[in-house]
Amino acid sequence: MARKKPPYEYSLFKPDPDRFAAKGRPSMKAVLTTGNGGYDRLEYCDLPIPELHPGELLIRVLAAGVNNTEINTRLGWYSADVASSTAAAAEASGQPAGAVADGGWNEATPFPFIQGTDCCGVATQCYPGEPSGLIGQRGLIRPCMRPKGFGSMDNVWMASDFDGAFAQFVKVPASEFFPVRSAWSDAELGSIPCAYGTAENMLNRALVGSGMKVLVAGASGGVGSAAVQLAKRRGAIVTAIAGRAKLEAVKAIGADRVIPREEKLLDYVDEESIDVVVDNVGGPGFPAMLKVLRRGGSYVSSGAIGGPIVPLDLRSWYLKDIRMIGCTAWDEPVFPNLVSYIERDEIRPLVAKTFSLKDIALAQREFMEKRHVGKFVLIPPTP
Repeated sequence: MARKKPPYEYSLFKPDPDRFAAKGRPSMKAVLTTGNGGYDRLEYCDLPIPELHPGELLIRVLAAGVNNTEINTRLGWYSADVASSTAAAAEASGQPAGAVADGGWNEATPFPFIQGTDCCGVATQCYPGEPSGLIGQRGLIRPCMRPKGFGSMDNVWMASDFDGAFAQFVKVPASEFFPVRSAWSDAELGSIPCAYGTAENMLNRALVGSGMKVLVAGASGGVGSAAVQLAKRRGAIVTAIAGRAKLEAVKAIGADRVIPREEKLLDYVDEESIDVVVDNVGGPGFPAMLKVLRRGGSYVSSGAIGGPIVPLDLRSWYLKDIRMIGCTAWDEPVFPNLVSYIERDEIRPLVAKTFSLKDIALAQREFMEKRHVGKFVLIPPTP
C-alpha cells in the first residue's frame, strides 16, 4: 500500500494529559514513567489501550528493546545542567518527582508517559474506514519521525515526545510501521530499531564506503555493535574500542581490529590514520579521536554516555578540515534500508537477554552495569 508522506499531524505528537483516564476503555499492562528520577518512577500498571485518530495504527507489542535513551530521558540527562555521564547521573537520581524543563530531546518530556523506543509488533487495528492492508502483519516502528517532512530537521521520537512501546499496545502513524518478512524472533527484531537506525544514520551522514577506515568507540553497546556490523556491511575496515572482557565478542561480529577501552588509543592507532570516527561515548577520550582522524575526515556522534562536556582544542578541528556531524534526525532512506538488510540477512541481531515487561527496573539496573554485549529486550504479557 502507498505510504502517506510527511508533513503530517497526529494526535499522539501532542499527548493529551487526560489520555490515561479510564473512560470505560479496555485496559492494557504498561510501564508508566511518572517523572524524572530513579527506578521508583517506573510504575507497572493497568492503563487504557490507546484510542486511534485518523491516520493512526494500533500495534500489539511483541518485544521492546532497552536503550540508553530511555534511561537518559527518565534521569533528565539531556538537560544543559547535567555535565556527567549517564552512569553518574543515575547514581544521583534521587531528586523529587517532576520534570526537568529541558530534560527531554525536544520540548519538556510529557510526564507521566510510557517509554519504549524499540518495538517489534503486529498491526491490530486502523482508524475506521481507512485502508487495512497492514493489519495482521508483523513489523517494526520507525521511532524517529519527521512531521515537517525530510526537508526539515525537526523530529519527534516515540518514547521521548509521546507514548512508546513499554506496554501491550502502542499507537503510531500508519506511515511509520514497516512490515518485516524475516524468520528472526520477536526479541531479535525488537532489538533493532533505535540502535541500528541510529548507527545506519551516522554511517549514512558520514558517507562511509568500501575501503574506508572506521573507528567505533563503545563497540560492545547497542549502537556501537550495530555500527560495527553496518560499517562492515558497507565494506569498511573497522577498528573497535570496547572493554577488555568484551573484545572477542566484538571481533566475532566483524571488527577487523579491537582495542581495549582501558588503554590509550594513540598507543594502538596512528595519528591521521582514520577516515571516520563513530563516537557515542564522548568524555575524556574525545581529544584522541580528533588526533587519529586524517585531514578531511569525519567525526560523527549521536550520544555521549561517557560525558557530554569534552575538552576541544579548536585547532585540532579546523586545521585538519575535520567534519563534525551531529545525528539525531534520521534521513529518509535509513529505516527502509535497515529493513531490507534484515530481510536479506545482511546483519545479525545481538540479544544479550530478555526480561518480562514487569521486570523493567531489574533490566535497566543490569543494563547500567554494562557487562553485556548487544541488547536487552522486554517482553510484554500476551493480552
